[in-house]
Amino acid sequence: MDFCTWPRLFVVDVEGNGATPPDLVEVAAIPVESGRPVPKSARSTLVRPPHPITPFARRVHGIRNQDVAQAPTWSQVGPSVHADLEGMWICAHAAHVDYGVLLRHMPDWKPAGVIDTLRLARATYPKSGGYSLDALVERAGIDLAAVPGHRHRAGFDAHATALLLIDLAAHYDTWDALIAAAVPPGMPGAPLPVTPDSEEQTLW
Repeated sequence: MDFCTWPRLFVVDVEGNGATPPDLVEVAAIPVESGRPVPKSARSTLVRPPHPITPFARRVHGIRNQDVAQAPTWSQVGPSVHADLEGMWICAHAAHVDYGVLLRHMPDWKPAGVIDTLRLARATYPKSGGYSLDALVERAGIDLAAVPGHRHRAGFDAHATALLLIDLAAHYDTWDALIAAAVPPGMPGAPLPVTPDSEEQTLW
């Protein structure tokens, strides 16, 4: 895999308040350049949600209502997040969740494409015993000791997912082969299905 052929890409992760649908309490995005994450250019912020964080959500990510009491609201940080991610490729683990939450908060957001490391891992390791982020990081032998923060915080999980993406990408020869395996059908960036008409068109 020639990482220099990759377009601009951010690995994202979001944490919610436990409501249905969830309000954001944290969002992070870390760029991947030349086959490695760039922590110094990462974006990460807490967000004060319109509704309190539920006890269940707090047990998952550890973010308390007092932690976000002085955080900016989405209306304050959303335009910056939108500007950073507009027209970019994004990646997340179980990407339909992060993409769905972000799209609900930014209805006019148009990313170039959405890579799902969960889908990519299933294509790469079809007989793996588990596909959670933790299981895949352990399988790949990825060392997270130097990653700041802790599991289930947006910045940490985005960085861990970026390292997983790079490890999985090494199994593919080209960017096109990677996205064919990694972009869920119907998501931005998904390869167009080959139809009899399109096959015939390529002959002439």
